[in-house]
Amino acid sequence: MEIAFIISSILLICYSLLAVFDGVFLHLYKYRLYLHKESKFEHFTHTLRAFFFTGILISVFINIENNSWFLFGCILISLDIITLLLDAYVEKDSRKFMGGLPRWEYIIHLLVNGFHFASIAVFLVIKVGFNYNGIFLNSDFQQIESFKSFNLIALNLLPGAIIISLLHILVYSEKFNSYFNKIQLKCC
Repeated sequence: MEIAFIISSILLICYSLLAVFDGVFLHLYKYRLYLHKESKFEHFTHTLRAFFFTGILISVFINIENNSWFLFGCILISLDIITLLLDAYVEKDSRKFMGGLPRWEYIIHLLVNGFHFASIAVFLVIKVGFNYNGIFLNSDFQQIESFKSFNLIALNLLPGAIIISLLHILVYSEKFNSYFNKIQLKCC
């Protein structure tokens, strides 16, 4: 289990770093998808996924010892997969204003979603067990050293996940948008 927690931690960090670049920098700042008529539904799917990730972080990765939260998190994971499929389906039409989705951004999407679901899959291997009685949920991870680091990483990701979720909604506000659109980075 030590190695599995370490792998899940690395995948969670990789996902988070790429998700901030893709979801905040590219989608909200550079391309401002929420401003384009054809991209509004794509932005809506990104907003849902931001909230689903926050919920998954809390229910699956942080409240590890509460099996009721875990089962709720599994529902969020299922909803996240469905929303990802919708997002992927509309993306071609959504990006017509910019000549389509750049190949390099498509690769980033593959990586970010790969890291996201791989971190969840590795964690499911840790959490769900099988024995002669059937399926059971592991809950006691306190004696595992790498669990403490994993839990600390998940807890530290939570404020950012909440802020990014709220940011996806705030861009719908004209007043917030007027301030947000004034931000100009010299590099971009």
